[in-house]
Amino acid sequence: MSILRVALDIPLFRLFDYRTPAATHENAQFDHAPQPGLRVQVPFGQSVRVGVIVEVSNTTDVPQEQIKDAIRLMPDVALPEEIIALCRFISFYYQAPLGQTLLAALPAGLKRLNPTRRRGRATSAEIQPQAWPEPNDDQNKALASIHVNQGFKPYLLYGVTGSGKTEVYLHLIARALSAGGQSLLLVPEINLTPLIEAQLQARFPDAGVVTLHSEMGEAARETNWLQAASGEARVVLGTRLAVLTPLPRLVLIIIDEEHDLSFKQQDGARYSARDVAVWRAREGKIPIVLGSATPSLESWANARAGRYHRVDLPRRANPQARLPDVRVVDIRRETLQEGFSQVLLAKVETRLERKEQSLIFLNRRGYAPVLTCQACGWVAHCRRCSSTLVVHLTARRLRCHHCGFDGAIQSTCPDCGNQDITPMGRGTQRLEDTLVNRFPYARILRVDRDSVKSRKQWASLLDKIRAEEADILVGTQMLAKGHNFPNLTLVGVVGADSALYAADCRAVERLFAQLMQVAGRAGRADLGGEVLVQTRYPQHPLFSALAKHDYPAFATSLLQERQTAGLPPFSSQAILRAESPKLVDSMAFLEQTTRLSAISEHPSVLVYDPVPMQLTRLADFERGQLLLESPARAALQAFLPDWRAQIERLRLPRRLRWHIEVDPVYY
Repeated sequence: MSILRVALDIPLFRLFDYRTPAATHENAQFDHAPQPGLRVQVPFGQSVRVGVIVEVSNTTDVPQEQIKDAIRLMPDVALPEEIIALCRFISFYYQAPLGQTLLAALPAGLKRLNPTRRRGRATSAEIQPQAWPEPNDDQNKALASIHVNQGFKPYLLYGVTGSGKTEVYLHLIARALSAGGQSLLLVPEINLTPLIEAQLQARFPDAGVVTLHSEMGEAARETNWLQAASGEARVVLGTRLAVLTPLPRLVLIIIDEEHDLSFKQQDGARYSARDVAVWRAREGKIPIVLGSATPSLESWANARAGRYHRVDLPRRANPQARLPDVRVVDIRRETLQEGFSQVLLAKVETRLERKEQSLIFLNRRGYAPVLTCQACGWVAHCRRCSSTLVVHLTARRLRCHHCGFDGAIQSTCPDCGNQDITPMGRGTQRLEDTLVNRFPYARILRVDRDSVKSRKQWASLLDKIRAEEADILVGTQMLAKGHNFPNLTLVGVVGADSALYAADCRAVERLFAQLMQVAGRAGRADLGGEVLVQTRYPQHPLFSALAKHDYPAFATSLLQERQTAGLPPFSSQAILRAESPKLVDSMAFLEQTTRLSAISEHPSVLVYDPVPMQLTRLADFERGQLLLESPARAALQAFLPDWRAQIERLRLPRRLRWHIEVDPVYY
């Protein structure tokens, strides 16, 4: 009889011991020898769960009378040793329960007691093989600098928007396939996968290209995962969850838009897929390419220090294309028309006359962010969050973009009865209405999460844009990156100022990346591009760097500020967050953790005072946080397990929940 040490998908930092039942046991279904990585069905409380065997042992510290028999071995799929080691790293570094991490590596169907009804691989007969364009001089230099078969080496591919980074990726994948290996290409958002998937299938029709992301159907995702894990699929495209996919012949990892914060998981095991991919490449002794027009400051600092090898694509791939002219529009003394300056409206009209496309960018969906009564000052707040409800005028609804609360728009003020309640501020719907009234003859297309609810809708909108069936696009960050619209020559940015003086130290970095990305949509073909950014702070150095397309100078300036302030990447941080129905309980818990002995035992870790989170109330829970910082990553990593173990022994209010986030990206 063996003891199985099993990881379960629960928020506890422990494994559970089970016996392999005797062959005569009525529930025994162990036709194979148990081994690490196999799934197993086990009793847990009053239920039966699927877990992953982490260790098989002959001994246990658990009293025999407390050990239950495992029920059934599921030997058809096993996580390889490499993935178990990867999940152990995530568990240790990010302070995530190993069970949550291991089970996150499996598609949902393989975590069920009853197997998913799998289906065969869908055929792609309609996709025709695509000819390979000749790389330009910059791309050839980049390809000569990146080696696929010389062991671990991280490359930072810094290329301006439209410089042809994807073409470099495709040539590198071709090299990996020629060497008989698999490639993993990660992108930050699901809406970027259809176009890249089509390119991969057209270039590599015989490579078994598969896609993995969370919006896929359960059966399709499981089928693709199994093909990747078996080595049948030699090119895997996915979002952050794909970094945990078993790939027995992996020889190359590529991270597109590596700066994007979507690579950081925000619930469960809170890992950064980008950083986990670098660790996986190092352990696998393979190269990794991190591409971006606006690299993260962490990656830029690594390149400056020589830890990453920087490869540049300084010009646009199309020889007729050039970077767009960026103009800052000072709106301090302007009379705006529903958020639009007169110069921006005039530029849009010019594009309509030329039959060219314009993009109006505002990263706020809905009609207006606030509904208020100007007679008494009433504001429509979410009942469950400390935020206002957003007006969605088309649907006649008020919605919370944080918790999902949805209600009808009131016809009168609930406090004073005033019938003249007013939407304040602007969202994409309001901009769309303004443009419809200003240019009634124009074909206007709004692209945001309200207008795009499925991959089919997204594909349809993209087809319309490329077929030039839209004159003016009004969109959020969905349109900011990864798309090539040859007839789009004007980008107008509305409402970008809110991030300039935010308390979050990463806010300016995020805003610059966002503006550079959306500006890069203009002028990607032989038509010149122009970008107008409306602001009340034209003197801010961000806009000067943006106008010059000078990311290196901007990054150097930000790194100097971060170094002076001792902020990442010149320090390591973690945040302890707590939430409960009452803020006083959350804050009392956080205060209690500051008095644990682990803090005095690790003097190199600085513990700040607990504070309420910026969005204090979310979905009926009130939240606080505690920031920890150390100049040495190793010191913080040595401290966190001891501190976490002491926190686990505290007696807590019944509904209080907490977690630790390492390397936070939001504050």
